Amino acid sequence: MANKVSNFSDLIQRVTASCLLHPLSAGRQDLAGNRRGEYDSEGEEEEDEIQYEEDENGEEEETVRRKSGGGSVAVSVEAVQEMEMVMEEVFTAAAALKRAYVLLQDAHSPWDPEKMHDADVAMVAELRRIGTLRERFRRVRGGTGGGRRRKNDGGRGMLREAVAPYEAVVKELKKEVKAKDNEIENLKEKVKAMVNGNGNGGKKHHRLLSSRKVNCTTQVAVSPVPELFEMTMSQVKEASKSFTGILLSLMRAARWDISAAVRSIEAASAASDGGMSTASAALASSSVPNGHAKFALESYICRKIFQGFDHETFYMDGSLSSLINPDQYRRDCFAQFKDMKAMDPMELLGILPTCHFGKFCSKKYLSIIHHKMEESLFGDSEQREMVLAGNHPRSQFYGEFLGLAEAVWLLHLLAFSLDPSPSHFEANRGAEYHSQYMESVVRFSDGRVPSGQVVGFPVCPGFKLNHQGKGSIIKSRVYLVPRA
Repeated sequence: MANKVSNFSDLIQRVTASCLLHPLSAGRQDLAGNRRGEYDSEGEEEEDEIQYEEDENGEEEETVRRKSGGGSVAVSVEAVQEMEMVMEEVFTAAAALKRAYVLLQDAHSPWDPEKMHDADVAMVAELRRIGTLRERFRRVRGGTGGGRRRKNDGGRGMLREAVAPYEAVVKELKKEVKAKDNEIENLKEKVKAMVNGNGNGGKKHHRLLSSRKVNCTTQVAVSPVPELFEMTMSQVKEASKSFTGILLSLMRAARWDISAAVRSIEAASAASDGGMSTASAALASSSVPNGHAKFALESYICRKIFQGFDHETFYMDGSLSSLINPDQYRRDCFAQFKDMKAMDPMELLGILPTCHFGKFCSKKYLSIIHHKMEESLFGDSEQREMVLAGNHPRSQFYGEFLGLAEAVWLLHLLAFSLDPSPSHFEANRGAEYHSQYMESVVRFSDGRVPSGQVVGFPVCPGFKLNHQGKGSIIKSRVYLVPRA
């Protein structure tokens, strides 16, 4: 080729000119006709052939002869050049649309309302620009010999171009109306549930609260009571089991020595007790069956995530609001509990990544999953780096962790909403088993704990509640072993 193509745009123009100025093969004419049918509103298929006219001296004229159906129409070179210009503008608009879409994605995480609005405006502008170019291409194509019918199509295209923005706005408004209707229906159901709950007497209301199948709406509608605390604690229990199961499966997939990991967890738990007796020291070196490794791992997770539970901010700062103005602080905590109950934690942290709950999640994640563990499980420390930077990964693993963190955070808010606040306790290693305060995580064959069992290690703390002169206990979950 004598002249090199200087850039990608010149290449596109030359390929376009070649396609327009040379006859298509018989096999491709049908394909071209089918594709043109997509742009033709009446669906007529036609085979076009474009060729230059020559005068007596064999020189090419400034018009192109286009055969369509039974006749032929002259097409000016200016029209061909205009179509090339339109195609070049289409490529430019597509590139600008891609850049606007990238900016729209960047504005999502972390959430930036101003950038989101600017990117949205840019996206809509580029889409409208491409729509305008489409109609312009149709008008140019119709003006090159489509006859009266194509001129009418061009007029309809201009009308569609003018109406399209309004149709888009109408569709968006319809979506908003539908969403509002759904929200109204949900609120009606909530009000109905509240009315039924308050109108059926105190005893039935109390039974609804203490039932495990009670609806979350009813839970949020009432004032803070011990029954609600018990139900929230059961959610912590389920979330703890779920996250432990996922972490254990990842450890096995990474070919960890589970027995060694359990021994390390037991040793760390024994060291945290401080001043162990000889019996407790012997228990620290005992081996847990491989099938019970999940209990040791859950013990490690609960010890980390419940650390600092007795302080109003988990010791993230030195706040003393619960002592300065206790009544107002209790009301604020229950208001936060109701707000958190109705929100998705991942969406909340996408908008406010550094709120108090976000700081709690970051602190506990870094405490539970240290950098060597994350590198072993995932091959890198990308999630840890995101957390250290103040962001929250949108991975499945971190989502499971957020489920546990949210449950503990709600339990903490509810604890400081009650008057007096519940006191939590934890069984010591080697302590005698007491069914009033402890619950074994291992199920025995006859359903009863045999005599001579002592605490091998605590799994999850328990709580003592006292409300309006009535006390209740949420049992501590423990792993039992025979007395040595």
